[in-house]
Amino acid sequence: MTQHPLKPRRSALYMPGSNARALEKAKSLDVDCVIFDLEDAVTPDQKPAARQAIIDALTGGGYGDRELVIRSNGLDTPYIDEDLKAVVAARPHAVLLPKVNTPGDLQRLAHKLAVLNAPTDLAIWAMMETPQAILNAPAIAACGRDPEVRLSCLVLGTNDIAKETRAALNPGRAVMLPWLMTCVAAARAGGIDILDGVFNAFQDGEGFAAECAQGAEMGMDGKTLIHPKQIEACHAAFSPSEEEVAWARRINDLFDLPENADKGAIQVDGKMVERLHADMGLRVIAIADAIAARA
Repeated sequence: MTQHPLKPRRSALYMPGSNARALEKAKSLDVDCVIFDLEDAVTPDQKPAARQAIIDALTGGGYGDRELVIRSNGLDTPYIDEDLKAVVAARPHAVLLPKVNTPGDLQRLAHKLAVLNAPTDLAIWAMMETPQAILNAPAIAACGRDPEVRLSCLVLGTNDIAKETRAALNPGRAVMLPWLMTCVAAARAGGIDILDGVFNAFQDGEGFAAECAQGAEMGMDGKTLIHPKQIEACHAAFSPSEEEVAWARRINDLFDLPENADKGAIQVDGKMVERLHADMGLRVIAIADAIAARA
């Protein structure tokens, strides 16, 4: 069975573009993705300097195999055009667009990037943080199948969802679960990844670990972070365990045997295992291999 290389996105740490020390520190952190922020973390008067700082940091290199993402300001802000010029100059792996409401927003962004002659491998990530985004989640995520848009990942903005809906953001997030799972299902239908929202109380290690475990159980690919101290627990939750990897390898090896080539299900340790479980195991193996390669 063929394994497909995957990029781990267990952790995505927001770093303010206006904080030169933070941009430098990101080079030494064991994080899968770094999101260089030009939006919420940067005041209007700091935005020009933050753009240049990000350009200097990314073109200067030193980030290894981390996935580098720039979060721009929204399409309807006066900052977007200069943000996108900075994106093209900095050459990150992706640009993260906030306040996405419809597929049209992503199409507009893709058009703007094309006009700027952005690299063809520059991906788009979309913030899901408004009621409209949740209601339009399937159509937004379907842009993952559009080669012109190149949508690669959805990012949940749970703080903004709480603000816009007036829903409580309590431990366990019970009232938000339908919205979160809607976005997970949409991401899978669109063939893209999805990252959970941030956990604000970064000193509450127990609460953070519980929310990471919940996100992993829901099928999220990883979580956005606001502090480096959250990385270790995040990786623990979103990395396959040794037992999971060993089981995945075993059932794939068994299905690869000539006598099982035409079987849709086999018996392993008293359990019926279907070929779909082997296919699921391929992703576990690929993620584990990619994580090991990073180490």
